[in-house]
Amino acid sequence: MGRAMVELYCASFRQVPQRIVLDIDDTFDAAHGHQQLRLFNAHYDEYGFQPIIVFDGEGRFVAAILRPARRPSGREIAFHLRRLIRMIRAHWPQVEILIRADSHYAAPDVFNLCRAVGVDFILGLATNAALRTHVIPLEASTRARATGPDKVRRFAEFHDAARTWQRVERIIARVEAGPQGVDTRFIVTSLTGGRGKWLYEQVYCHRGVAENHIKSWKTHLAADRTSCTRASANQMRLMLHAGPHLPQSGRSARPGPAMAGPGGQCPPPCHHRSGGY
Repeated sequence: MGRAMVELYCASFRQVPQRIVLDIDDTFDAAHGHQQLRLFNAHYDEYGFQPIIVFDGEGRFVAAILRPARRPSGREIAFHLRRLIRMIRAHWPQVEILIRADSHYAAPDVFNLCRAVGVDFILGLATNAALRTHVIPLEASTRARATGPDKVRRFAEFHDAARTWQRVERIIARVEAGPQGVDTRFIVTSLTGGRGKWLYEQVYCHRGVAENHIKSWKTHLAADRTSCTRASANQMRLMLHAGPHLPQSGRSARPGPAMAGPGGQCPPPCHHRSGGY
């Protein structure tokens, strides 16, 4: 049925798109019985599932994968992404794909997969001491500029690599200072074009729209009613509850707000090795 969902997704476009954005995230789903795959999650202090959900940048539902309630490893993420990319490319061999997700999807296995199959990524990156050393002067100067009630936001970019990475990657830092202090965030991307500020604000931050889609899917469509005993039945429930999110065949492929830039226009291409965003 997962393959059928991807077929419905691809059939919803009137024309083959030049590029698509895939927003991938996971969400906690509490279990109240002895269902297969249920697992205790210490963060939520209860048993449940943690399915991986994929929407595209325009809000179309793409996939849902039932899994135990633990953070997915890089190897598991790469496994699911490889299958999803293969299914999409079976319909659209030349489509350019951008993977967008938060920091726990920024794993070496994901980077390696994306480069191997010609897919780009823009991912959150957890802050650590090594990354902070690159922006200490910027944090100090931004703090000095933030003398009023308004926040001051500045950007920097550099190339770096963790010990487990096979190569250095482009990293963008967003430093924001205000009355509450300094807040620094990082993202990592394979995109070589576009300014860091634009990539962070107009490309990466729009992944928040997908989080709203997931909340709506659970709240209004009862997607968290995975109360069957067998895992296969609960996987089927995830698919069924996605029904209202399934696009109609032949729906216009105009960009929605999650993919659009200022003025509702699709972001101009940034040239890089496998295409543009």
